[in-house]
Amino acid sequence: MKIYKSKFTFSGHESFPCKTLWLKKGYDFIKAEKNFNDPSAVVDLGVGKNMVSAVRYWHKAFGLTEGLNEESGTAWIADYVLDSQTGKDPYLEDLGTLWLMHFLLIHSEEASLYQMFFVDFQKERRAFDRDNVVSFVKRKMMEASKENLFNENTVKKDVGVLLLNYCLPRNPQSNEDFSTLLMDLDLLRQSEKKDKSEDNKDKYFFNIEGKKQVTPEMFLFALLLTKEDADNSISYDTLRDVGLMFCMTDLEVIDMLNQLSETYSDALTYSDVAGIRQLQFIKPMDAKQVLEKYYE
Repeated sequence: MKIYKSKFTFSGHESFPCKTLWLKKGYDFIKAEKNFNDPSAVVDLGVGKNMVSAVRYWHKAFGLTEGLNEESGTAWIADYVLDSQTGKDPYLEDLGTLWLMHFLLIHSEEASLYQMFFVDFQKERRAFDRDNVVSFVKRKMMEASKENLFNENTVKKDVGVLLLNYCLPRNPQSNEDFSTLLMDLDLLRQSEKKDKSEDNKDKYFFNIEGKKQVTPEMFLFALLLTKEDADNSISYDTLRDVGLMFCMTDLEVIDMLNQLSETYSDALTYSDVAGIRQLQFIKPMDAKQVLEKYYE
């Protein structure tokens, strides 16, 4: 059974999905040593009052804040990507960077739903409605003896925001409806409208076949951050979990591992012997150097 962090977080976004420029705005705001609680934050960030809290929340949820709060400074990955002078992709325009941000949102577990949803929930269902996700979260919290922390309305709002983060709008009113950061990955889709005889719930599905393809370096970066530092190998269960983060099938995961074994033959190898599948590291690999290879 998956052991989650003792703290479950399902709020803080003020019901706003993460907009494309919010992470850059939040990064520059923190670097300028400004305070999100200051009334001038509305002007400095160029967003509404409730959105100030949302920018702060998403910056932390993506793991871009060092330590427990922004006063501790920015994490190295934030500097690496978002710095105006030295950052590799300050305005998050590259598809690989979007995959990186998607992984960081899951990996940080500051927003509990994303790990639960993309890894554990996806193992059980490929098609779903909102109530299915809420029921799943309740069950997982009960398994972790945290059912007293479950608030159905809060989790429902969190599920709604997750869907806004990834799904294309069905009835867009303006270009603003397409400004959500992770929408271009095309990981989730809403099913076509149903006949009136059906249960009248909106249906969604993981877009396994039509999604954008994750880049090998971003997949390898995810593996390096997911495995324990001392481990020289990664079991197939863990490899599969990382694949699920990117909505990959088992076959896609194996193809990716074979590709990485060929590209980085001096550093790692994928083996499938007597039914035991695992990725073995021949020598230590540095996650930041893997990103350098992609962005060079």
